[in-house]
Amino acid sequence: MFYYLFNYLSKLDLTGAGMFKYVSFRSALAFIFSLLIATFIGKKIIRMLQKKQIGETIRDLDLAGQMSKKGTPTMGGVIIIIAILIPCILFGKLDNVYLILLMVTTVWLGAIGFLDDYIKIFKKDKEGLHGRFKIVGQVGLGLIVGLTLLFSNDVVMRENTVTVPKSANVEEVVEYSSVSEKSTKTTIPFVKGHNFDYADIFFFLDDEETAQTCGWIFFILVTIFIVTAVSNGANLTDGLDGLATGTSAIIGTTLGVFAYLSSHVEFAGYLNIMYIPYSEEMVIFICAFVGATIGFLWYNSYPAQVFMGDTGSLTLGGIIAVFAIIIHKELLIPILCGIFLVENVSVMIQVYYFKYTKKKYGEGRRVFLMAPLHHHYQKKGVPEPKIVSRFWIISILLAMLTVVTLKMR
Repeated sequence: MFYYLFNYLSKLDLTGAGMFKYVSFRSALAFIFSLLIATFIGKKIIRMLQKKQIGETIRDLDLAGQMSKKGTPTMGGVIIIIAILIPCILFGKLDNVYLILLMVTTVWLGAIGFLDDYIKIFKKDKEGLHGRFKIVGQVGLGLIVGLTLLFSNDVVMRENTVTVPKSANVEEVVEYSSVSEKSTKTTIPFVKGHNFDYADIFFFLDDEETAQTCGWIFFILVTIFIVTAVSNGANLTDGLDGLATGTSAIIGTTLGVFAYLSSHVEFAGYLNIMYIPYSEEMVIFICAFVGATIGFLWYNSYPAQVFMGDTGSLTLGGIIAVFAIIIHKELLIPILCGIFLVENVSVMIQVYYFKYTKKKYGEGRRVFLMAPLHHHYQKKGVPEPKIVSRFWIISILLAMLTVVTLKMR
């Protein structure tokens, strides 16, 4: 909104109006505004939730300090959603396909999470929205994202090629195609070139066009899987005060760096990653995302004054997944979102092993004291703030490793 206003005012030679042309300036404003919105408006929303007695229902799992959280306002994810959307509307280019896609993701998964929380609280159904409806919503979003990236003419990239000079004293040179094109290529770490084409999976097909079509179909299936897995991973991680919020802020910061580098030919060339035209508007979104999560952490850190609920956790995970897919970094998610991955896997291992041992020995046995993994450490007597802090530290290390892997080749 302000971008168009100040772009018009700059033509009238209004002093300072030209600043809105710069993504860095608008990104900084988006971060500041989202932080302020989450901090100040968030306080009012928390009071409203308290008045309406929208509190968390706690199941007794015999965890330290668990029952003290009973009655803490939930559905606080609304604060995060508002703090993301308002700065994007104010400072973003609203005709940018990537920005639109990310805002749709925010509203879409926010609505699913809100409905889940609503059923739990107001309908007194602890199970909330049935799992199959959540999956349908996540699959639907995956289809929307995949098909948009396939059919939109604005979704293009320029492939990077590496020229290795004969002289040992000269560094390799990264060059980019002069023509923007649609592609199923993505970034993969640890290998030269860093590019992997989903169409290459179908190398056995003689027709190149058919292989490319199959590549796009496979890419859409990968998109659906990643959106579902990461959003559920964030949901499982949201079990301790500030854990999912802080982890998401760290991941979002890393993705913001990738988006900024991918939108500049020179920076993309340094990391030898593909150049993605028009992706600079995503930096504004992710700055609002990070600002919103940090602002929400003001109230969500231990001891939490508000919980985000599924309204927030599903939204955060979905945004991270879609953002990574758009900038062609989805194959880096197992490293970058390692906390989410481990939380997911710990639950899968626990459930599978329990069912297996019950069938084999007549009684169910467990690998962990409790799943997800953070509850395992709670059961071992580790204080909640220490668990959260250590998970944050691991998340920071994983974020650094994700960036470093692009130079390991």
